[in-house]
Amino acid sequence: MKTPRLLALFFIAACFSTVNASEHHGGHGGGGGGGEKSCAKPQLTKFTPAHLASVAPGSAFSFLAFNVSKPEQIHVTVKTIPVEVTTEDKDTFFLVKGQLPTDLVNTTARINIKVNSKISRCDVENGWLVKITEK
Repeated sequence: MKTPRLLALFFIAACFSTVNASEHHGGHGGGGGGGEKSCAKPQLTKFTPAHLASVAPGSAFSFLAFNVSKPEQIHVTVKTIPVEVTTEDKDTFFLVKGQLPTDLVNTTARINIKVNSKISRCDVENGWLVKITEK
């Protein structure tokens, strides 16, 4: 008489373990479950000028963006000011160039990069700091 109850408890525990495991392993790429697509996260490298370098207002900056399908996905701000950038397609990556705002003087500013993807978990945000001098 207690055997059916015990079997029911084992069944419920097994179902809970399967649901719980799929929730924790769903975001590891591979496109494994639930029809989710996997993504290659964008990589942002070779920041120029170097992190914490002293630069003049309006100075040029650049970086490389890998695993980005369209340059329109790349958005750059400096101290929350949107910055227009140009991109050069180098087959396996984009060379991205821009200029610091000329009105930022005698301050430290973050060059902030956001790459938006069709799949939100594949979005990337990165950047670096520069010290902007008086002139």
